[in-house]
Amino acid sequence: MAIYLSTIVGSVSIGVYSLATDKIVIVPRIVPLKKAERLREWLKVKLIHTTIGGSILVGALACANSNGILLPHFIKEEELNAIKSTFEGNITIMETKRTAYGNLVLTNDHGAIVDPRLKTPEIQKISETLCVEVVTGEIAGLPYVGSLGVATNKGVLVHPLLKDSERKLLEEVLKVPVEVGTINCGIPYVGTGLIGNSYAAVAGAMTTGPEMFIIGNALDVVKEETA
Repeated sequence: MAIYLSTIVGSVSIGVYSLATDKIVIVPRIVPLKKAERLREWLKVKLIHTTIGGSILVGALACANSNGILLPHFIKEEELNAIKSTFEGNITIMETKRTAYGNLVLTNDHGAIVDPRLKTPEIQKISETLCVEVVTGEIAGLPYVGSLGVATNKGVLVHPLLKDSERKLLEEVLKVPVEVGTINCGIPYVGTGLIGNSYAAVAGAMTTGPEMFIIGNALDVVKEETA
């Protein structure tokens, strides 16, 4: 397993533009296929090469684990077909005004923490789609948990100002160890610059050696590589 450094559309905020689980990686079509395939190879998953609602902000707009994918209401038919052709799990279009489910939900295959401002019907639909227990919570006192952390089936890395009570909840729900750290030379919004699964992690190219060490400890990916 490895940690790789990369960019997407010239940006180190790769978590905003891409999404990874143990089954798939979604990369916007603007990324050359050769580079998208490289991400697929690193993460050892299937590639879905598509936008979401015409937007390249795939990681911010969509949320997924191995069981299901949450998509915003404005996803286009051809994009949905691209996802259906590769992903065999539950696919739910969230018919709400909220659209950035990648920022609102932090999930792995064991559980999910969601923005406390989500309503009960939304939470129920998220639970049914991802097939996990869903609990509301915050990270560092902030509600947009998806942008504040990255969760895999081996570990979680979140904002360095995580509170003890928040850590306890995260570990109870996600059922893996939780560590704190930053990406891209000190950015605390970990979800914006890091994707990962049980096989590898890909961080923004500005991520430092010490940050990579912490990522490796948190997500149990130990071999460092740069590309």
